[in-house]
Amino acid sequence: MEFTAKARFVRVSPQKARLVLDLIKGQRVEQALNTLAFTKKGIAPSVLKVLRSAVENANYLSQEKGFDVDLDRLIVSRAIVNEGPRMKRIRPAPMGRAYRYQRRMSHIEIAVAEKSTVAAGSKGKEEVVVAPAKKKTAARKTAPKKKVAKK
Repeated sequence: MEFTAKARFVRVSPQKARLVLDLIKGQRVEQALNTLAFTKKGIAPSVLKVLRSAVENANYLSQEKGFDVDLDRLIVSRAIVNEGPRMKRIRPAPMGRAYRYQRRMSHIEIAVAEKSTVAAGSKGKEEVVVAPAKKKTAARKTAPKKKVAKK
C-alpha cells in the first residue's frame, strides 16, 4: 500500500525541485529525512515537510484504520514534481520598454510504501522475472494474379 502527501503551488521552479527529489527516490524514509535535513538547497525544508506528512499519513492509517504498516520499513517509492501555473511579470527595460518574465510554481508529490519482503532463498538479491516474448507469425502472401493474354 502506498501513502502519499502533496504540496501544491510551491514557489520554486520544477527543475530546482527535481534536483532535491532525485536525491531521495528509492531511499529508506529515515535515510531520506537525514539527507533532506543536511541538503543546502532552498527547497529542501519544503520537501522534508511533505515527506514527514506522508509518513504521518501512513502512521495514521496504521493506528486508526487498522492497516498493518511497519514504519521502519517504509521507503520513498515515488517522488515527483509537476509544473504548476506560471505568474507573468514585467521588468522595466531600457528606452521605455518592458521585458516579460515568468515566476514558476510546482506541485510536489511524495509517496511512501512498505518495502516488500525478500524470499529466504534469494539471499538478499531481488529477482526480476520476464515473460518470454511471443513469436511473430509470418504474413501470408497472396497468389499473384494471372495475366489475361490479349487476342
